[in-house]
This record gives sequence, C-alpha cells and structure tokens, in this order.
Amino acid sequence: MRKTIFTALMLCLTFGFVNAQESEPKSNQDFSKWQVRLRGLAVIPNESASIQAIGGDVQISTAYVPELDFTYFFTKNIAAELILATTNHDVKAVSTSAGDINLGDVWLLPPTLTLQYHFNGEVLRPYVGAGVNYTIFYNADEGPVADKVDYDNSLGIDFQLGFDYFLNDKWFINVDAKYLLLNTTATVNATTALGATVDADVDINPLILGVGFGMKF
Repeated sequence: MRKTIFTALMLCLTFGFVNAQESEPKSNQDFSKWQVRLRGLAVIPNESASIQAIGGDVQISTAYVPELDFTYFFTKNIAAELILATTNHDVKAVSTSAGDINLGDVWLLPPTLTLQYHFNGEVLRPYVGAGVNYTIFYNADEGPVADKVDYDNSLGIDFQLGFDYFLNDKWFINVDAKYLLLNTTATVNATTALGATVDADVDINPLILGVGFGMKF
C-alpha cells in the first residue's frame, strides 16, 4: 500500500514538473520570502527490530496528526522548511519467544529541518528536499507487561518531495511526502513478567504523507 501511494505521488510530481517548466517564471526579485502551511499527516512506520534474548520483531501503529510548518526562501528556488508536529504510536513486540508483548505507547517529537529546491511555475510548483531530524521520545507508557520502557532520542535524515498548487498569489494547496531514516534503542525492563531487561535496536523509518493549505507572505 505504501509503495502504491508513493508511486502515485511520484507520477503527480513528474507531471507537475513538466508543466512547471513550461510556465513563465517571475522575476528573480519578485517572490515572497516566507510561507506557512497547515497540513494533516499520516505517519506510517516501516518498522523492524533486532530484539535481544527473546527475539521477534516490532509492530508500531500509524498515526494521524495535524502539522504546522514554516518555509523561508533564500532565493526564489532555494528554501528551508521547519516542521512542528508530535505523534503518538502504539508499540508491540511480536513473534518473540514469550509471544506477542504489548509495550504500550510512546510520543515522538521530531523537529525536522529540510533544505529544498522549488521548481519554477505559475500555478504548480514541485519541490524536492533533504535534511536533518532529531526525534525526542517522551511520555512512554510501558503497557501491561513491562515495568518500564525507555527510548533513546535519535538523530536522522529525511528526504522530501511534493508540490504547491496555487489558488491565487497568496493561497495554495500542498501535497507532500517525506521518508525519514529513524532508529532508536529501546530498553524494556520486564523483570517482573520475564525476569529480564531486554534491549532492542529499532528501525522506525516512517513514510510521512501530508495534505493541506498554505499561505505566502
């Protein structure tokens, strides 16, 4: 399903790029330096894990959240974007030697700064980007089995593509996709239930799909 969505977005961007290149660009001095967007996000983990002692894998739920982001244009084509959002995910260890283990849920705060290139276009303006992310894990609820679950904060990188469809000179619709390379080490204190503390190297690697409205100013 994730591959189908991502392929469809790539086709939209390819079409948008061709149309954007055919449009007459404005003067290099005629552009707004700031834009803000309000988007709805689907954060879809592409999870896997290496779990010590008990083996198995990890299952992390998809989250749907609102997101606010700001973009500053250094030139008409080069910009930097900062996103502000937080997500909550249910976590489960699956197919372990102790069976499936409910590990409760955890909140993620992933401020992400992305450098972008925006293609020229009067109405449809595709863009691509890459950047850095620092994810903070907080308010972890250990669930009914573990005594405590700790997650290490993590530095990662992201890749981005999307487009803005302008309704007028100020307002636009945005479609965006990011793929975030995100890894953490989880320490599960399960001495009461399993008689052990278990470490796990967890790849989360979420695909982040967003749709929303924006304004240039």
